[in-house]
Amino acid sequence: MLIREAIELDIPKILEVLKASLGETSSKKTEEVWRYKHVDNPFGKSLVLVAVENDNIIGVRALMKWKWQLGKRIFSTLRAVDTATHPKHQGKGVFKKLTLKAIEIAKEQSDHFIFNTPNTQSLPGYLKMDWEEVSKLKINLSFINPIHFLNSDKNFKYTIQKSREETLFKEFIDNSNSINAKKPKLFTVKSPEYLSWRFEKNPLQKYEVKSGNDFYLATYIKEHKYFNELRVVEHMYNGELGLKKIKGSLKNLTNKMDVHVITSSHKLGNLIGITGNFGPILTLRNLNLKKDINKNLLNISNWNYSLGDLELF
Repeated sequence: MLIREAIELDIPKILEVLKASLGETSSKKTEEVWRYKHVDNPFGKSLVLVAVENDNIIGVRALMKWKWQLGKRIFSTLRAVDTATHPKHQGKGVFKKLTLKAIEIAKEQSDHFIFNTPNTQSLPGYLKMDWEEVSKLKINLSFINPIHFLNSDKNFKYTIQKSREETLFKEFIDNSNSINAKKPKLFTVKSPEYLSWRFEKNPLQKYEVKSGNDFYLATYIKEHKYFNELRVVEHMYNGELGLKKIKGSLKNLTNKMDVHVITSSHKLGNLIGITGNFGPILTLRNLNLKKDINKNLLNISNWNYSLGDLELF
């Protein structure tokens, strides 16, 4: 078995392995989606490894580039995402071999850590390869007045509304990064290019996006068996006026959407709700972090994240 970095010509065969292993019900597995995630990412092209046997690709392991910042220091990191072994070749340790090789390469290229939110089936395997549990993600739940969803628009469609001037919008994003850098918490480095890629051009999930020169809000409806959730995946604002626009947008959305609860990474305004560790487990694999920083990042309170920073897509 040969483990090597993937090349452009491998993409069709990679997609065949993903479809054979995972099917197509969980997410789209097209070249458009693959390129969106692993080629067009503004943080850089993904680290993609393939396992080859008899000239056939039998496994794939993709780690998406990501930039986090703590104070003035920016960390080059990898986000463990797409991985699959062809059903005919399972039981050969393909996943482990791909992952260990990825760790080796990432260390050599001076990346700082790998992060992800594995499910309960894959978590034990990661822990055996020296991943560490941080915590379940803290999520705020805010409850909606029943009168809103009783009168909601059942045919609501997502829209992207940009009431912004791009130069002023970039200044707002840069200022937000500067404010976050003064806090002792890790945060994703944001840019207009990132927000456009992550939420406005995402082929996997439609988002309701509202933005101006002093705020940004991205949401979508997550349907559950007995209720609908309005998930706030990104929210940024400048000052009281920006917060007022965020709250006004949420009020308008809950008046229109058929939703029962709002979820977000932070409490938004004076909405009534509760906060708890309701999210998936965040895990971390140290590559080139100093021991004190690694220890610091194993405390979820030291992460300043939005749901969009960590949710699967």
